[in-house]
Amino acid sequence: MTRAARDPGLQPERTRLAWRRTTLACAVVCVLGVRHALRAAPGPVPLLATALTALVWLVFLRAAHRRIRAMAAPRPPALSARAAVVAAGCAVALAVLGATVLI
Repeated sequence: MTRAARDPGLQPERTRLAWRRTTLACAVVCVLGVRHALRAAPGPVPLLATALTALVWLVFLRAAHRRIRAMAAPRPPALSARAAVVAAGCAVALAVLGATVLI
């Protein structure tokens, strides 16, 4: 019995689009944080939180770009545990930093 070739259909394209949407949402959080920090009373906490938000966004951008490139392969590899932890950690950090900027 021979094994049939895998037909991924549109799943890799949907996954690439999901990574791009998530990256865009992270960029919006970063821009809104910068906007709020510039309009709020100047202080070290909002500026530090905004700088950390930008750093977390860059880390997530790097992880997302690597995953999008990996999804271009005919048979994309599974998401590694390390990449999943990085993506989840960035999402949690953006939520915490976003709340910090708003305080």
